[in-house]
Amino acid sequence: MTENNRAPVGMFDSGVGGISVLREAVRELPQERFLFFGDTLNAPYGTKSREQVQALSRQAVEMLLERGCKAIVIACNTATSAAAAGLRAAYPHLPIIGMEPALKPASLLRRGGVILSLATPGTIAGEKYARLMARYGDGVVSLPCPGLMEFVERLETDGPALEAYLMRQIGPYASRQIDAVVLGCTHYVFLRPVLNRLLPGVPLIDGNEGTVRQLKTRLEEMGLRAPAGSEGSVELLSSGGRDALESMEKLLHA
Repeated sequence: MTENNRAPVGMFDSGVGGISVLREAVRELPQERFLFFGDTLNAPYGTKSREQVQALSRQAVEMLLERGCKAIVIACNTATSAAAAGLRAAYPHLPIIGMEPALKPASLLRRGGVILSLATPGTIAGEKYARLMARYGDGVVSLPCPGLMEFVERLETDGPALEAYLMRQIGPYASRQIDAVVLGCTHYVFLRPVLNRLLPGVPLIDGNEGTVRQLKTRLEEMGLRAPAGSEGSVELLSSGGRDALESMEKLLHA
């Protein structure tokens, strides 16, 4: 075992949404140490310019590397789309794992109906999303959702206002056959209960499991996995102060 094996895996997101990825990672890789940074002060990323998201992502990665992280997970679809390529070019020897809306697995569920893809405007406008749509976009309706992640940031994961917002998005398709819904933002994973209620029986697909699977593969390929039996841990950081940290704690253990 080298010192690098016990170094933490760094994750960052524009706010608390990436906690959904962190929870999956802790389940799959319980022996690893994780350092999660939620950039709540600068949230949301999904309505910012590409250049702004790139700058904020670079700052987040630099901070995590200063704390000795051995790998980086961009637990944000918008930041992945805007910044992943540049970060990989800047740090060619660092494992950098990103997110992508789960259009590919959702496409396997299409049975002649539509697939609704909920994502931030920034994600939908990105080149990565365009490439996914070109390959897997048959029957996909892209629904930009400005303001939706803010519900999760407020821990408002149910209630009349949230239901009204979601129905404005999905209501026009209620009379059609909906084969699947893609949760194209890590924040939206926390809305599964209300979406299950509004769309009973419709599969909700997110990219968290695939991202963590890729993290596991890259760590193994580079000899960076913590050895079996190691004691894992989680440390949370936020640019948004004590309230944001408390929100992340609540979602981590929800």
